[in-house]
Amino acid sequence: MHEVSAARFSQTGGSACHAASSISEKAIRILLTAFLVFVLLVLVVFPVVSILRKSFESASGTFIGLENFRAYLGNPALAQSVTNTLLLGFLTTLITVTLAFIFAYALTRTRLPGKIIFRGIALLPILAPSLLPAIALVYLFGNQGFLKDWIGDASIYGLGGVVAGQVFYCFPHAVLILITALSLADARLYEAAEMLKASGWRIFRTVTLPSARFGIISAISVVFTISVTDFGVVKVIGGQFSILSIDIYKQVIGQQNFQIGAVVGVILLVPAVLSFIVDLYVRRRSKAQLSARAVMLKPQSRPAIDIVMSLCVVAVSLLILLLVGTAIFASLASFWPYDLSLSLTNYDFATYDPAGWSSYINTLKMAGWTALFGTCMAFLGAYLTEKGDNSRALAAVYRAFALLPIAVPGLALGLGYIFFFNDRANPLSGLYATMAILVMSTIAHYYTVPHLMATTVLKQLDDEIEEAGTSLGVPFWKTGFRVTLPICTPTIIDIATYFFLNAMTTIGAVVFLYSPMTKLASVAVVEMDDTGDTAAAAAMAVMILLTAGAVKLLQLALSFVLVRRTQAWRNRKPDALILQPSRAEMLT
Repeated sequence: MHEVSAARFSQTGGSACHAASSISEKAIRILLTAFLVFVLLVLVVFPVVSILRKSFESASGTFIGLENFRAYLGNPALAQSVTNTLLLGFLTTLITVTLAFIFAYALTRTRLPGKIIFRGIALLPILAPSLLPAIALVYLFGNQGFLKDWIGDASIYGLGGVVAGQVFYCFPHAVLILITALSLADARLYEAAEMLKASGWRIFRTVTLPSARFGIISAISVVFTISVTDFGVVKVIGGQFSILSIDIYKQVIGQQNFQIGAVVGVILLVPAVLSFIVDLYVRRRSKAQLSARAVMLKPQSRPAIDIVMSLCVVAVSLLILLLVGTAIFASLASFWPYDLSLSLTNYDFATYDPAGWSSYINTLKMAGWTALFGTCMAFLGAYLTEKGDNSRALAAVYRAFALLPIAVPGLALGLGYIFFFNDRANPLSGLYATMAILVMSTIAHYYTVPHLMATTVLKQLDDEIEEAGTSLGVPFWKTGFRVTLPICTPTIIDIATYFFLNAMTTIGAVVFLYSPMTKLASVAVVEMDDTGDTAAAAAMAVMILLTAGAVKLLQLALSFVLVRRTQAWRNRKPDALILQPSRAEMLT
């Protein structure tokens, strides 16, 4: 009797303890998620709201409705910026997506030799600040450019030069999307079309394009958003061609007219938000391109098409290398164009900028902190909302806030940070003009993509891992550290690299937020170009490029080593499953 009663008491007590533990763990999850929601409110939502509020106020803070918008649009010169912005976005998107589709098609659907090399060349622009192609174009086709005769009386300073620079800068983003869209195809569709005697053009029009349409629309949305919100290219070679992003810079930095700057920021939000909505709609409507019975398409030898595609890829690759090579050579030339002997004079940044090399050091620090805190925040938020028991409403709010930054241009976000963090009533105003606010704005600006990366990899993991931990009474944080984190190591490295590289090259938000002590390399490029020290600006841009390239190579090496050590389970043979530790053993 006593033994039975003791056993029952033990079971009852154990169940009660387990229930209490589950409740406390859920409370911890909710508190952590609520904290992350609050952080995103501060980093993204409140600054955006500040822009909207400021656009409806006078200089004294009085609500005046749409008067600021009427004043802006009533100025013909300023209103022309809206038309110029849309024109720039249209031309850049048309040229970039066309070239990127040809490039991606050659890499995925032809027998092009050296695909890895060409793909690496295509991704070079993503490692450089947007000012680098603009500076290179000046050295090529500017007033003293060594290819100036090629364009005759035409000028690189204007719409043509801006489009050329934007195409270079946007190209890798479109290529990555279109490679993904074209890499998966069902060979049976092409076999059926060939059996029906369809011509190559008809197969391309009725099979290839429809299967890649979602990727094409997504690439259009991304390129259009980048082109209308970028600041660097237009700043260097825009000349008298003014767009919305330049108007923000002039109104805020040049004229200290924050109300009109807020108006431009709100207008600039419109195309970015529309592009985001279109891309989100397309992603939700997209369906799996491959069924369980699909046969993967392998490129067949088509000599004529292979040759044409190879020539196109080589031509585009040479143009990319020409711009990058020109920037590197210009940074090493002693005195362009009179003394072209190579020297490191232009890398003595203290001669051209009071900050000297400290701008570059600040960028490394900022990028490192951004990668550390951004990665922890993005992965933790995705883990809390995708795995385990949590408040559905709170998780939905977090996801919505995490998706918001992709629709907010960098310049608009930076302007919002001025209004929000420079307010004396804000207890966080002490962060303004510090390294912390640069890190915060960069994390906020680039937060959406790492969030989606973390969410995607976590959705691929079976929920049985968390269920096993819960049934064994193991806390969710122990399950996360012991099991989930090692499995997700490759993605975590990718997220950290994404944050670091974008922090190295960013210019949009931080151009409004730095102080003399926290000046970044990208800002130094802008300032040195403004003062006419273009060679030194090219040298600093090259330093950013080389550093980003080194980090990318480090990522590849680190991923290779860590994946071999932590992902051996992916390659285990079925016969060896009984030798592997069970989930219970891994957790305990």
